[in-house]
Amino acid sequence: MSDQLIVKIADFKVAQSPAIITTHGLGSCLAITIYDPQMKIGGLAHVMLPEPDLARNQSNPAKFVTTALKELILSLEGMGCSRIRMVSKLVGGANMFSKLLNSGKTSYSNIGQRNTQQAKQELNNYGIPIVAEDTGADYGRSVEFLTSSGTVIVHSFRAGLKEL
Repeated sequence: MSDQLIVKIADFKVAQSPAIITTHGLGSCLAITIYDPQMKIGGLAHVMLPEPDLARNQSNPAKFVTTALKELILSLEGMGCSRIRMVSKLVGGANMFSKLLNSGKTSYSNIGQRNTQQAKQELNNYGIPIVAEDTGADYGRSVEFLTSSGTVIVHSFRAGLKEL
């Protein structure tokens, strides 16, 4: 039987097969999975903001794309994973508040899109390819990340089930 690990908002977890890493409530937040298929070890971060400059409280590195990715990669490498073999998948980054924030004058406008763009930039800087994504739109998602295969199952009320 596999372990089920729950990742809360502004958190991340790493695990080896056959663990399933799950996160819920992705709106503008972004789930970033990184997987080493040879080791069958993966990690999932549930990030809220692209970078620490956007928050008053910057003490939790898992809250931000830039710092969460660094911690996630270091944790995976600490478990024997190689950056050369790592692949990533992105889920979330929705524009949940488009009707409320269509003026674009707040620091949180387009935050989902900004989270996704920052993740793509950071992963490129680390040399980790993004092999699949289910991002954008205007609806929430939940994720199950199967470390046995690297499969990411995306659940959403609006779009049903998707397998990445």
